[in-house]
Amino acid sequence: MVPNEAQQYMGIIKLLQHFGWRWIGLFVVDGDSGDRFLQVLKPLFSQHGICLAFTERLLNQAHWDNMDEITDLIEKVYRPLIDSKAKTFVLYGESMTIMVLNTFLVVGNPDYKENISLRKVWIMTAQADFTLTGTQRTWDFQFFQGAISFMIHSSTISGFHKFLQGRKPGTTQGDGFFKDFWEQAFDCTFPNPWGAEQGDEICTGEESLESLPEPVFEMHISGHSYSIYNAVYAVAYALHIMCSSKPNSRAVADSKQLVLKDLQPWQIHPFLQGISFNNSAGETVLFNDDLETGTGFDITSLATFPNRSFLRVKVGRVDPHAPKGKQFIINEEMMVWQTSFNQVLPLSLCNDYCYPGYHKKKKEGEIFCCYDCAPCPKGKISNQKDEDDCIKCPGDQYPSKNHDQCIPKTLSFLSYQEPLGIGLASVAVSFFLLTALVLGSFIKYKDTPIVKANNRDITYTLLISLLLCFLCSFLFLGWPSKVTCFLRQAAFGIIFSVAISCILAKTITVLVAFMATKPGFSARKWVGKRVANSVLLSCSLIQVAICIMWLGTSPPFPDFDMLSLTEGIIVGCNEGSVTMFYIVLGYLGLLSVISLMVAFFARKLPDSFNEAKFITFSMLIFCSVWLCFLPTYLNTKGKHMVAVEIFSILASSAGLLGCIFSPTCYIIVFRPDLNNREQLRRRKN
Repeated sequence: MVPNEAQQYMGIIKLLQHFGWRWIGLFVVDGDSGDRFLQVLKPLFSQHGICLAFTERLLNQAHWDNMDEITDLIEKVYRPLIDSKAKTFVLYGESMTIMVLNTFLVVGNPDYKENISLRKVWIMTAQADFTLTGTQRTWDFQFFQGAISFMIHSSTISGFHKFLQGRKPGTTQGDGFFKDFWEQAFDCTFPNPWGAEQGDEICTGEESLESLPEPVFEMHISGHSYSIYNAVYAVAYALHIMCSSKPNSRAVADSKQLVLKDLQPWQIHPFLQGISFNNSAGETVLFNDDLETGTGFDITSLATFPNRSFLRVKVGRVDPHAPKGKQFIINEEMMVWQTSFNQVLPLSLCNDYCYPGYHKKKKEGEIFCCYDCAPCPKGKISNQKDEDDCIKCPGDQYPSKNHDQCIPKTLSFLSYQEPLGIGLASVAVSFFLLTALVLGSFIKYKDTPIVKANNRDITYTLLISLLLCFLCSFLFLGWPSKVTCFLRQAAFGIIFSVAISCILAKTITVLVAFMATKPGFSARKWVGKRVANSVLLSCSLIQVAICIMWLGTSPPFPDFDMLSLTEGIIVGCNEGSVTMFYIVLGYLGLLSVISLMVAFFARKLPDSFNEAKFITFSMLIFCSVWLCFLPTYLNTKGKHMVAVEIFSILASSAGLLGCIFSPTCYIIVFRPDLNNREQLRRRKN
C-alpha cells in the first residue's frame, strides 16, 4: 500500500539536480535498512553526477551517560556539520534519529542557534518524522528550519479531524498503547490503581489532542495512516467482491451477516488485484501491474516558529503516474530556507561553478565533483555553467570577448556605400572622364601633325583600353556575383595586355621608323601600320588564349571565406585556379618589362618621331605599381585585398595616361602654335 522505495530515491536525485546540489553529506541510521539505503543510493548518485562529501552512520539512540558514545556522536555529526562546502545533507533514519541529532545540538552545542556554520539544508526520507517527547517537548526544531521531507502521499479524509478531537482514553478500552501515548504527550500519569504516590501531574482524560504542539502530535492524517486507511477499505471491498462472487460458499447467517469460515490471507489476493474504488478524499485507489498502489510521495518544507511549533508546507510531488515531464514537481516560491541563507538558494558544491566562458578541468587525485575552472581556448565558448568542455562556434559566428556566446559575423566586402568604396569609385569615374576628354581631343585634332606623328590608330586603341581599365575597377566593387567574379580578372588581364601591347607597338614603330632612315636598312616594308598591328594582335591574343583556358577549365566563382577574419565573413571571389591567375599576371609583367626595355633603348631618338621618353617613365611607374602590388596583395585579407587591386589598376592606368599623353595634350590645348610640320622638323634638327 505504500509507494515503492525506488520512487523516493529518484525523487531525491531529481531534487538535488533541480537545485544544483552536487556535494552532499549523508547521515544514515546504523542498521540493515541503512545498509540497503546506501547500497542503492550511492550508485545512483554517481550515475547522476552527485558526489558524497562524507557518509556517516548514526546510532538510533545515544546513551548520554556513555562518554564513548557521546565522543563518537561528536565525531560523526559535529565535524561534518562545520564543513563549509557541503550545505546539503540527506538523512535516512527514523524519528528517533532526528531526536538524537536535535539532542546533540541542544545539549552538546548550546549556542547552535547563533552558529551559522551549522545551518544546512536537510533532506529527510519518508521513514523519519519530527516528534518530541518527554523533556524534549520544550525544545524546538529551529536547526531544521527549511528541512525538505519526502512523505508518503496523503489527502484530507473527511471527518478525520473531528474523529481525533473525540479520542479520549476512556473510548479506547483495551488499548494500552493509547494510554501510554496519552501520558507521554501530556506529561502526566493516570491514577495508580494500587494507590501508590504519583510524582507527576495526574491525567484527567479530558485533555484535548488539539492543544498539543505539532512536534508532539499533528492533527492531520499522515501518509502512513492514509495508506492504512486505504488498505482497510481495499480489504473490505475485496471481501465484499469475494462474498458476492460465492453465494454458495460455506457460511452461516447470523444477524444478516455472512461469516466466512477458515478464510486464508492468500485467498483474498486475487480479489485485491482487481480492486479500484474512490475513497472519501476523492482519490482513486487501485493496484498497478506490480501490485502496488503507486501513490508517490509528497515533498514538504518545514517552517519553524519561535513558539516551538512548526508547519509543513507542501512544495512538490513525486508522482510516477503523472505525464512525462510532470512526474517530479517542485514549487520554489513556497520553499522555506534557513534564515542565514537570506532566502537565497544555497550552494552545495565542492567548488564554485565554472561560469560561462570557462570549462571544468579535472583535479588530479580528486573525484569528478571537485575541479578547476579553465578559460575557453581561442575560438571556443561555453554558454552554460559547469560545461565539461568548450565548443567551437559555427563558421558564420565568432566567440565574444568573454567566450560566453557566439556572435554572428558581419559580411565583409568592398561596398559602394562605405567611404573607401565611394572614394575609389569617384577616382575611377574622374579618370574615365579625363581619358574620354583626351580621346575626344585626339579625335578632334586627328589631322594635326602631332597626332599623326604618333600612330593615330594605336593611340586611339590605347586610350580606349585605358577607358576600359578605369571601368574595369567597377567589377571589383560591390557584392560579388557570378558574372562579376567570372569577368573581373579575365577582363583586367586582357584589357591591360591590350594597353601594354599598344605601348609596345608604338615604341617598336618609332624604333623601326628611325632605323629606316639609316642607309642600308633592308626592312623598309615593316615601316608603317603593319608592324604595330602585328605586335598589338599577337601580344593581345596570347593573353586572350590564357584567359579562355582559365575560364574554360576552372573559372572564378563567388565564395565565403569564414576563416581568414575572426569577426567577419569575407565575401569575395575564389579565383578557381590560382596558377592561372598568376600566369595572367606573369604574362602581363613580361609584356611590361619588354615595353620598358624597348622604350629605354628608344628614349634618345628625336622628339619629332616618338614619345619614348614619356613611355619609359610611364612604364617605370607601371612596373613599380605592380611590383608593390604583389606583396601587399598577398598580405591583406577581405575587402582590403580588393581595394589594393583596384588602387593598383587606377594608379597604373593613371600613370600611363598622365606620362604618355600629358605632353601631347599640353601642345594641343595650350601651344597650338607648335602643332605644325615646320615646328616638328625644327625640333628634329
